[in-house]
Amino acid sequence: MGLFSSTKLLPIVVLFSLLFTSYATNSAENNFVHCLVNHSEPSHPISAAIFTQNSSSFSSVLQAYIRNLRFNTSTTRKPFLIVTPFHVSHVQASIVCAKKHNLLMKIRSGGHDYEGVSYVASQPFFILDMFNLRSIEIDMESETAWVEAGAMLGEVYYRIAEKSKTHGFPAGVCPTVGVGGHISGGGYGNLMRKYGTSVDNVVDAQIVDARGRLLNRRTMGEDLFWAVRGGGGGSFGVVLAYKIRLVRVPEKVTVFQVGVTLEQNATDIVYNWQHVAPTIDNDLFIRLILEVVNGTQTATKTVRATFIALFLGDSKSLVSLMNDKFPQLGLKQSDCIETTWLKSVLFWDNIDIATPVEILLERQPQSFKYLKRKSDYVKKPISKEGWEGIWNKMIELEKAIMYFNPYGGRMAEIPSTETAFPHRAGNLWKIQYQANWFEAGEEVAEYHINLVRELHKYMTPFVSQNPRQAFICYKDLELGINHHGFYGYFEGSAYGVQYFDDNFKRLVQIKTKVDPSNFFRTEQSIPLHSHVEFVRMVTEKSLVSVLFGFFALNWIRRTSSNMNY
Repeated sequence: MGLFSSTKLLPIVVLFSLLFTSYATNSAENNFVHCLVNHSEPSHPISAAIFTQNSSSFSSVLQAYIRNLRFNTSTTRKPFLIVTPFHVSHVQASIVCAKKHNLLMKIRSGGHDYEGVSYVASQPFFILDMFNLRSIEIDMESETAWVEAGAMLGEVYYRIAEKSKTHGFPAGVCPTVGVGGHISGGGYGNLMRKYGTSVDNVVDAQIVDARGRLLNRRTMGEDLFWAVRGGGGGSFGVVLAYKIRLVRVPEKVTVFQVGVTLEQNATDIVYNWQHVAPTIDNDLFIRLILEVVNGTQTATKTVRATFIALFLGDSKSLVSLMNDKFPQLGLKQSDCIETTWLKSVLFWDNIDIATPVEILLERQPQSFKYLKRKSDYVKKPISKEGWEGIWNKMIELEKAIMYFNPYGGRMAEIPSTETAFPHRAGNLWKIQYQANWFEAGEEVAEYHINLVRELHKYMTPFVSQNPRQAFICYKDLELGINHHGFYGYFEGSAYGVQYFDDNFKRLVQIKTKVDPSNFFRTEQSIPLHSHVEFVRMVTEKSLVSVLFGFFALNWIRRTSSNMNY
């Protein structure tokens, strides 16, 4: 055989291919870094904010804000670079250079994205990690605060309490959640029946748009300001900060946690809870948690219903209110804990209430786990027979958990079109389906994920329909993934209508206007109008390749739909 036979030549070709790919990758990375440096202000050099995979701190920076262990494995695709801006010019440079070099950018604030969308991608990407931008400036005279996107909720609550014992902010009960992602998706917590969601208390914002411009409410316009209040993160720009309106809370609040099992009449108590929780005094928020526990008999299982509450008042008033409106629970004075609003945050995060409140300044969660979440909205009460069926299904699945968060109150008074967050009047409560586990491995993960899927499927007759609604902050890629191709609008509609209902159409219009190149995109971002997406692809590629791809995809979809599985 000749010296250059195909069998001998193949390894050489592969080697050169790998070397060329490596060279091309390194070259693209170097060009991008060079662009970032050139576009940063000399007074605020960006070099210290850039971490390549060769940086000694790369792994620690990447993993510092990964809250779901499912996306912290050796096989999880890593970004080729992380930018951790500590000045607005670093954000602007990242956008300008990413567009110039056609690079995908993921934006991360606290890392609590349930599907890892803010720090994982299926294609080469880099992360814009906002954790250095976390200043909190409180103005008690106007009862407002400017809060940067990289701040944690616990930090916000702590800084407010430093200035006032009678002010708070309606946001989540997990103190390590990042402000940017939380508020951009709507944001809610145990003050929502009194004051609405987080976005209902946002009065201004600072955002860097797809052109690299720094805008506020006045310069961005009311349409974009509407969209960034509940329209989800990663679609319209990089929100640097929100100006929030502080709300009044009493110096003394009351919390309680009471659990009952099926043997302790949980069915009747839960049945009555669903009628009371959305209609009771707006000062009272009662969350319901359903989970399977060991029964009183050996080797048996039962369902435990746990009621956790925040009342904006003293315990005596609370017990009187409960005896009048919800006597089935049998709340006693001894069940109640009177405390400050700030310390109630500890209680809701399962932290000993005697713990120094400085723990709220810690940016790492108490524990890390693998997890899967889904969500639903309920508009009609469930019958006792329906609840008994749910008990049986939960016991069968054993490890799936449900959290029920009541609506009503202020939530029913704000129009669904007031902000991009649409879930208002007509909703009795929202459900979060949970599975948590601590063992690694794909089989273990699939087992737990299937538990959530099956419980979610079982709940279909009891929840909202046409569309079956979901909460964008409880990200769920099983609702649909957008590949941002020919069918980008239609793929986006699959999840978009569930997350945003009728507001989805307006969000698409705003997206198409402010980001026509679709630079800000994720697996579940707001899509462009279909005709604009087609024009964008024609501009970026040759018309022949676009038309070929269009017809090829149509043929594949038609063929797939006719196949029998």
